[in-house]
Amino acid sequence: MTAHLVRRATDVPPPEYDEHGHRRRELVGEDDGSVHTGFGVCELLPDGAIGPHVHSYEESFCVLDGTVVLDVPEGSYLLEEGDYGLLPTGVPHAWQGAGDTAARWADMLAPVPRARYGHDTQAVPALPRRNPVRLDVRDPRTRSFGHFEPAQMEPGKQSQDLLAVSASMRTALLVYSGITVKMMVDGDLGAVASTMFMVQYAPDGVAGTHDHPFEETYLILEGAVDATFDGSVYRLGPGDAAWAGAGCVHGFTNAGAGPVRWLETQAPQPPVRHSYRFTRDWQYLREALES
Repeated sequence: MTAHLVRRATDVPPPEYDEHGHRRRELVGEDDGSVHTGFGVCELLPDGAIGPHVHSYEESFCVLDGTVVLDVPEGSYLLEEGDYGLLPTGVPHAWQGAGDTAARWADMLAPVPRARYGHDTQAVPALPRRNPVRLDVRDPRTRSFGHFEPAQMEPGKQSQDLLAVSASMRTALLVYSGITVKMMVDGDLGAVASTMFMVQYAPDGVAGTHDHPFEETYLILEGAVDATFDGSVYRLGPGDAAWAGAGCVHGFTNAGAGPVRWLETQAPQPPVRHSYRFTRDWQYLREALES
């Protein structure tokens, strides 16, 4: 059975902060029928903290605004808007508030955490206290992190200097038919269960209907898009989110006068071949057989 869901920015009000100054608005989870995708938006107050823990799933994140400190065994990193990264399965990590306002980040959890197993999370001993440093994406010691700037989505602004500070040529822009894609987290970054990337459509950008053998999630950041899921059309704007289960036929059309941009995830990772099944190709085959 195929499935999809659409969550408006106002559909899921954020819960109260817990006693540690943290809250998470779940947008896709186990209760939605997802198997491979947990997706939400986290917030941490400046004096808040999430204690050291490990997961039996893979976690990717992208900082949406504010400043937060991430502690991992290799070091402590001061993360700001546009920073993203990967926390592999079983890696101890902790979060600390920083700055003057709450930090906000999107997280992708693959496979989906299971409530009946304690959400597949276990507390661990404290990590060493170290002075946090900013990410240096050109330093191979920070191989699990990267940084995104909206200018990286503009084909005319690509340069060797810009590519150098976006981690590597691995993150070079993919451009086709009014659509640009900037890979962030994938197998090259060490992910094994999921991907995370940025997508932007020009005013004439259109993706015909298709489906995949994996789940996809979309968090709209800028502009407006008409999204079709199994024949139902939704106008989505900033803060809205959607999820397409494996086999859900979906497509997108820019619905505004300017670009539309969103954060997208996939889980499990796409296969090397046959990751797209376009409606137009099968319609062509039917017509060819009939003639």
